Amino acid sequence: MDRIRLRGGKPLEGSIGIGGAKNAALPLMAASLLSEETLTLSNVPHLADIATMAHLLQQHGVDVSMDGGNGTPEGRTIHLNAGKITSTLAPYDLVRKMRASVLVLGPLLARFGEAEVSLPGGCAIGTRPVDLHIMGLKAMGAEINVENGYIKARAKQGLKGAVIRFPQVSVGATENLLMAAALADGTTVLENAAREPEISDLVQCLVAMGAMIDGIGSEHLTIHGKPSLRGATHKIVPDRIEIGTYLAAVAICGGKVELTGARLDLIEAVAEKLVEAGCEIGQTTRGISIARNGSRLKGVDFLTAPYPGFPTDMQAQMMSLMAVADGASMITETIFENRFMHVPELARMGANIVVHGSSALVRGVPKLTGAPVMATDLRASVSLVLAGLAAEGETVINRVYHLDRGYERLEDKLSACGADIERLKD
Repeated sequence: MDRIRLRGGKPLEGSIGIGGAKNAALPLMAASLLSEETLTLSNVPHLADIATMAHLLQQHGVDVSMDGGNGTPEGRTIHLNAGKITSTLAPYDLVRKMRASVLVLGPLLARFGEAEVSLPGGCAIGTRPVDLHIMGLKAMGAEINVENGYIKARAKQGLKGAVIRFPQVSVGATENLLMAAALADGTTVLENAAREPEISDLVQCLVAMGAMIDGIGSEHLTIHGKPSLRGATHKIVPDRIEIGTYLAAVAICGGKVELTGARLDLIEAVAEKLVEAGCEIGQTTRGISIARNGSRLKGVDFLTAPYPGFPTDMQAQMMSLMAVADGASMITETIFENRFMHVPELARMGANIVVHGSSALVRGVPKLTGAPVMATDLRASVSLVLAGLAAEGETVINRVYHLDRGYERLEDKLSACGADIERLKD
């Protein structure tokens, strides 16, 4: 099993290219099931989760091909044709690897009137139930039973438009019901819908495929169902969590880096906190620049919230920063109930963090010290990378396969800017 070794204390200088968003690419790939024609997606990141979704779609009968793009994310393109679907079953062996696999449920049910999808797996950061997905599809006329670990859905007369109000914001349920409603008979209204940029990216792609959707970017989406959708070509939005992670890397190391292909409007909540902590951030003609001089960071408080609030997927990275900032910081997690699993590992490196329920009090220390640590999930993994970049001595991170689910060539991008980091192959 691969490990990552770091020796900290080096500032970062140079540029880092930002790829397409994994969390946008996965629902966009599932959207290919809505049409008999080819959906072409560009700016596709080369990640383990993308490969898992491609394998799942191929199992359904989707023809999947990819252009290599000469090693650059901007040039990598994937073509998906669902003209000859051979199965509406999404088996456990594939779905257990990645929670986003459940996104095939809505498209399959809407187009074929049936779907059988295993209950999903993924990172162990909380329960993340699929009850809102099921609630919405039932409101659209589906008959759904959960048996033997599978969601078994039928809609032999097709899905019908409905008014659906989410009791709490759910990105996955919004995406699944958006896709299902695109082929439903009549008009569907989604109230209290998620507003993440990845949702807007999906809506723009569906519109390019012929869907009629009003309210893009808002919590009130109206979808006028169509009998069929056509193929389309769509460029995936930049990955805002990758952007935020590399901003955090420069913040914790010091130096100056330009993130090419990045957009500041996607990551404003994180940028505001980094500026408050002592960084300089601005939009450039090619992306975003961040700089921090030799002065220490200042502690800042924040709580995670649905977009446009502070993203839960940046909580762990920000905690690593606060561990070496002056003063104390209060971090409150409102999205997932089990997302402080990185705290014991940061403590092994000398961090002073006390968890009280859904909040963590972080008292900044003068320095962190390198240590062997264990990754528990995707974002926890990269928070340990950030801590290692700042720590005195050597840090070895075990179980880094989590990183490969969400970060493409992370060690190459950081080492090109001066970090002492390498992957150790076992």
